[in-house]
Amino acid sequence: MALLLFLPLGACGGGGSAPTSPSPAQSFLAGTWRGTMTIQPDPTGAQPGAPVTGAVTFTFEVVPQTNLQSFRTTIRSENGWLPITLTSSTSMIPGNTPPAQISTQGEYNSPRGCRGTFGSFATAEARSIQGSITGVDCPVPFTGSVALTKE
Repeated sequence: MALLLFLPLGACGGGGSAPTSPSPAQSFLAGTWRGTMTIQPDPTGAQPGAPVTGAVTFTFEVVPQTNLQSFRTTIRSENGWLPITLTSSTSMIPGNTPPAQISTQGEYNSPRGCRGTFGSFATAEARSIQGSITGVDCPVPFTGSVALTKE
């Protein structure tokens, strides 16, 4: 009789898995975006350079505990005038859902031997980003545009 009472008790509570924490929320911006970047060197100079268009990749990684509104961003430019890779920071306003405004800022080692600055302000939709860029490279200012699509 003791065996019969023991068997039902041994079967209780042993089959389930331990509770898991909810998976972290993901931002629509997180991941890799590819497209083109057009740069206008020295746009206000006496002899502005010709615009140069080239491929560019932005990879956004969410910074934890920022309400999905801050990102570590790696930009890889294959633009002939500015062939660089830089790590920058991106902020999203007003919230963390599309459409949203994003601002990206960073510095990079220029192929011309100086420290350059890069900035972008854009509108991020669920699958596309359109925006403007600005910066200074040894000490040539530049402006331009960027158009990206999410992979």
